[in-house]
Amino acid sequence: MTNTALDALTHAQRERLAFIDFNLQYFGQVARADLIQRFKTGLAACTRDFSSYKELAPQNLLLSHTTKNYHRLDSFKPLFEHNAESILSALCRGFGDGLSSNIQPSSYCQDATRLIHPNSEVIATLMRAITSKLAIECQYTSLTSGTTSKVLVPHSIVNNGARWHVRAFDRTKKQFRDFVTTRIECPKILQPLTKSEESADKDTQWHTIYDIILTPHPKLKYPKAIELDYAMNNGQLKLEVRAALLGYLLSQWNVDCTEEASLDNNEYQLWLQNKQSVCGAENLSIAPGYKLKGTN
Repeated sequence: MTNTALDALTHAQRERLAFIDFNLQYFGQVARADLIQRFKTGLAACTRDFSSYKELAPQNLLLSHTTKNYHRLDSFKPLFEHNAESILSALCRGFGDGLSSNIQPSSYCQDATRLIHPNSEVIATLMRAITSKLAIECQYTSLTSGTTSKVLVPHSIVNNGARWHVRAFDRTKKQFRDFVTTRIECPKILQPLTKSEESADKDTQWHTIYDIILTPHPKLKYPKAIELDYAMNNGQLKLEVRAALLGYLLSQWNVDCTEEASLDNNEYQLWLQNKQSVCGAENLSIAPGYKLKGTN
């Protein structure tokens, strides 16, 4: 099989062949009825799809005349790259993206329980404002100020690991800040165009990139377990992270940010090896154990 052979197919054909490929790889079998149910194709078209797949990868499947299913052979090599994270997410929440006809969440693959769920109308309004480079007026409730009226100029929506927030210029504070999307109420797009100092390219913290090095916590007895968890190379995980997001990442993954790796390694299994190179990020106050030199 070559990329050229797949490129010669239409997008719809590739979708159907990817479905066959996915079912063989993850479930070990696929039937014509599965393809017909998912894509609403006729029996003749379905037969052609299986013939095309078999021509491209004859070592991948064998038709069982007993079950009428195509079964995965030990010589199977996937025609398509199926991202593991996307697959696990689809298995947990139910399919619907062309991979399977099953629209029910799987009973044998469970995701973490999510307690925070963004409001779709709020997200839609934010995205329209971002796309059109316009400001929004809204009610925003914070832990320190309660509910206040705000005019924000959003430029990006970000998942910080626990919840979604929007990166936006706050016209009251005259600075770029993070706002939790679930705390935004009654957003309304304002039509006047935004000012140059409010544009995304002026958000220094957003555009500053830090190279960080994470290692297994030095006090761990068997650091190889952590090296395997994070697919480390020579005991290191090197990442490029926006300054505006760095504190969130270090907090989410319980990274010990102390100079001497002094936090409890039972809770903090990663250590920030190059702490000295990230001191310019503004939200490091939420990073575990992080202190600037000279502070108590």
